[in-house]
Amino acid sequence: MRIGYFADGPWSHRALDKIIQDRNLSVDFVCARFDKPDQQLRKNAEAAGIPFFVHEDVNSSDFEKTLSQFKSDIFVSMSFNQIFKQSIIQIPEKGIINCHAGMLPFYRGRNVLNWALINDETKFGITVHYVDGGIDTGDIILQQSYKIDDSDTYATLLERSFGYCADMLYRALVEIDLGESKRIPQNSITPVGFYCSQRKDGDEVLNWDNPSRDVFNFVRALSSPGPIAKSFVRGEEVKITKIEMVAGALSYKGIPGAILEKDSSGFVVKTEDSFVKVVGFESTVRLKVGDRFE
Repeated sequence: MRIGYFADGPWSHRALDKIIQDRNLSVDFVCARFDKPDQQLRKNAEAAGIPFFVHEDVNSSDFEKTLSQFKSDIFVSMSFNQIFKQSIIQIPEKGIINCHAGMLPFYRGRNVLNWALINDETKFGITVHYVDGGIDTGDIILQQSYKIDDSDTYATLLERSFGYCADMLYRALVEIDLGESKRIPQNSITPVGFYCSQRKDGDEVLNWDNPSRDVFNFVRALSSPGPIAKSFVRGEEVKITKIEMVAGALSYKGIPGAILEKDSSGFVVKTEDSFVKVVGFESTVRLKVGDRFE
């Protein structure tokens, strides 16, 4: 089966490695993101003798002609950031499939690993699905969920997803090639589902008026390698990199954002319902008991 590969990031590197090792699969071309082309992906493609493209608009008439010339059986999208129009979807006989780090039809859209942590989920999903005219709405081919626990952060979920996505995408391609794949309409799971919006500058500002559990989840979701959660003391920015829940912390009224206690391991901050301990932070201002985060 001949594959056109639109891709970016470590998950795409790992999946490409699996695909090119399978004699029943071949990659006609690789197309990277235009805004910031993946140089490792370029190196991997060139090492395998695969044509490598970067195009501002993959739906343009000139690029459509280029894609049509390859006679690919299927197109694959792995962390690609352009929306395919119907004329492109119709080029390969077997359509286009996408690997999404979310449990469709829930967690459609962007930054879904961050949102899963913010929403205090106990699991996250990887879904391989067909691309249609909507955003993450096509029929599901394969789907699997994985556990989230309190030790997980955005970094740990992302690293796990790199491997899970590569494995799932490869499995889906093998099943499609063998004629053994399934198509599960998303509306057979739920008629609605939901979308996640892309996180933007300013969304990383921490709100201490939230309950302790929400503050804890926000900080681990907004952590490296993404934007880091931040707050302000006396107009100065403080990055909050790690928070711990305090066992046995009682619920009581107080001033959210107030620093209540400080020791060599960090400082305690009042939240809406109780308090948490900040054990990882970056600050140019000296913090003291009585300060209040804005």
